[in-house]
Amino acid sequence: MKRKILVIGIGAGNPDYVTIQAVDALNRVNVFFIPDKGIEKDGLARVRREICERFIRDQSYRTVGFDVPRRRQAPEDYGVAVADWHDAVEGVYEQLLMEELEEHECGAFLVWGDPTLYDSTLRILDRLQAKGGFELEYDVIPGITSVQALAARHKVALNKIGESITITTGRKLAEGFPNNADSVVVMLDGEGAFAGLDGDLDIWWGAYVGTPDEILVSGKLREVVGDIERFRKQARAQNGWIMDTYLLKQPD
Repeated sequence: MKRKILVIGIGAGNPDYVTIQAVDALNRVNVFFIPDKGIEKDGLARVRREICERFIRDQSYRTVGFDVPRRRQAPEDYGVAVADWHDAVEGVYEQLLMEELEEHECGAFLVWGDPTLYDSTLRILDRLQAKGGFELEYDVIPGITSVQALAARHKVALNKIGESITITTGRKLAEGFPNNADSVVVMLDGEGAFAGLDGDLDIWWGAYVGTPDEILVSGKLREVVGDIERFRKQARAQNGWIMDTYLLKQPD
């Protein structure tokens, strides 16, 4: 038995970020698998459905919702917690592909941002390919990331002239600003690691970038850190979740 899957990057929240290549891919799909991450993130599933309604023409399709296993919070053994979580997600994906997708159909996962940047969909599909049991073929459609959207909304270049860019997580940033780095993009920072850094750093911060709830703050870190922390707290209380990304640069 053979299964065909498209992993489609849908951008950072604004439907206008969906590329022409992604639109063409959407119109090849019979079954869309829509993750349910709880009522607090219902808006993410809604945007996925709105994208389908907006861009799919003359094509019948159906959506299949599924519950996303929650990752165990184990900061002392993060790698083991993620591995256990991937095991659980793999089981869900395998069941979806076997029970909800016919051999002649094309299925799709709509990935926020880009499937290759801090997303586990490709890793899970690779595990299913290696496991066997059925033949799995998948293609990847790139999407506009929150990194690109953040820089565009702030009208700032990510790098300094002739210098590199480091992309990291809040978990790693909490260990300190990367050595020999000039420009650092930080994603997945649930604890606000920026607050413990040198206040001379310049920061460009954004939450819900590209959506109607977008919040943007920029300036010298010491001058805006309080505003960012207040906005984060208010937004999380109002929406039940927050997606934010920021760029840090060493001062000239």
